[in-house]
Amino acid sequence: MTAARPFVAACVQMRSGRDPLKNRDAAVALVREAAGRGAHYVQTPEMTSLVERSREALLAKIGPEETDPTLAALRETARERRIYIHIGSLAVTAGEMVANRAFLIDPEGEVVASYDKIHLFDVDLPGGESWRESRTYRGGDVACLAQTPWGVLGLTICYDVRFAALYRALAEAGASFLTAPACFTRQTGEAHWQVLQRARAIETGSFMISAAQGGLHEDGRETFGHSIIVDPWGRILAEAGTEPGVILAAIDPAKVAEARSRIPTLRNARPFRVKMAPTPIPDPALATG
Repeated sequence: MTAARPFVAACVQMRSGRDPLKNRDAAVALVREAAGRGAHYVQTPEMTSLVERSREALLAKIGPEETDPTLAALRETARERRIYIHIGSLAVTAGEMVANRAFLIDPEGEVVASYDKIHLFDVDLPGGESWRESRTYRGGDVACLAQTPWGVLGLTICYDVRFAALYRALAEAGASFLTAPACFTRQTGEAHWQVLQRARAIETGSFMISAAQGGLHEDGRETFGHSIIVDPWGRILAEAGTEPGVILAAIDPAKVAEARSRIPTLRNARPFRVKMAPTPIPDPALATG
């Protein structure tokens, strides 16, 4: 079997606002920049076309994927530049709810895979910051793999990155490249973004490629940015700051097999069960006499 050839991956970092058409144009310009700099695969962040906290305003500006202007424009860009484009996610209607949906587009402009974010961001953070994605979004229930010329790509989105079992399942099913395009809050990103990206790469012996939103958005939220590409040994190949732009890295698929042969955690895993000890262990501090 012929080894997969190296390729150049790019992450587009954005600061999407409340106008889907302005966001579309910004995404297209940055994707074209990445292609002009030699990228074969370009990923945009979660919520590429619209970052809008208000449910009512969001619903007024989106529709089904078939009529989404950003999806149409990036399909045309993929055809024009003969590249793979991975839209980190778009908000699209799904009945009375919304799907947070990723798309992989091939160089013919065809959508070859889509994925609905499984894990919804329902959290209460220090300082009163609170999010309830489940009030607006319908969570997915199917993990997604896609074949590329360089190997198998695993699609996930943002909050998914905290659920290690998902990434292990994708790697065990054949993924060499894992992704978590995001709209990470500044607070959680400062604490956990980089370590989670590196952990998912190290645990599975895979590349992690994750584009992000960054900066202060029109709806008032602040996102962390720091789009990142990590190799299977956990080394950071490229990382952005907080401003919109493009990062690139050369990806050698052979590094996946190399890392997995050194520390074969996928192969060495063993089934186990969890049990409670039959009797409580006495607390010496409570002993009498």
